[in-house]
Order: sequence, then C-alpha cells, then structure tokens
Amino acid sequence: MSDPATIAKTYIATWNEADPARRQALLAATWTEDAVYVDPLMRGEGPEQIDGLIAAVQQRFPDFRFALVGEADGYGDHVRFSWQLGPNGGEAPIKGTDFVQLEYGRLRRVSGFLDQIPAAA
Repeated sequence: MSDPATIAKTYIATWNEADPARRQALLAATWTEDAVYVDPLMRGEGPEQIDGLIAAVQQRFPDFRFALVGEADGYGDHVRFSWQLGPNGGEAPIKGTDFVQLEYGRLRRVSGFLDQIPAAA
C-alpha cells in the first residue's frame, strides 16, 4: 500500500468487514504490530485491540456501513481522508476525518476526528 486512495479504501474495508477472521487478516496485513488508533471516544493499541474497537462499532451500529467522502490525499508517510457512517442508501448521521501515519506502507497511527455525530450517538 502506498497511494492514499488505496490506503483509505483498505482502511474503510477493514472497518466494514464483519467476518472476524477476514478482518483480523486485513489488520495483520495493513497495520503494524504496535499500531495505535485514537479518536475522541476510544483508543486501541495493536491489531487485537483495534479489532475489538471495530467489532464494538459494528455491534453498536449493526446496519451501518462506512464510506469514503471525497478523495484521500497525502504526502510522505501521512494520509488524510474523510468518511461517513450510516445505513446503505440513507443519510449518514456520523461523519469524520482520519489522519494516518504510515510506517513502511503500513498503518502505524490513526488519529480520528468526529466531524458530525448525533446527540444520542
């Protein structure tokens, strides 16, 4: 993985993957062993904890899917992209922007920002 578009698409696919074995394989292939994910609501270190965060989001929002908003961009070992989370074909009530730091083409650190959340989320 080297271009921002591929990184963002693979990242979103990982968050949408409902099969735990396939999701863990994606995490192992695309994240470093010491990866860190952090946003205003949660934090995980390493693929196992990050997998737990993804599973928790899927459990809380079972009928929602992540989708990219706009184009990913980046330079050097940094990537930025925006996303939305909502029902297929419906208005997405949750939107955010993630900043990724890569290490040898793999995700090392993700800092997530929530741009829009409903009051009850």
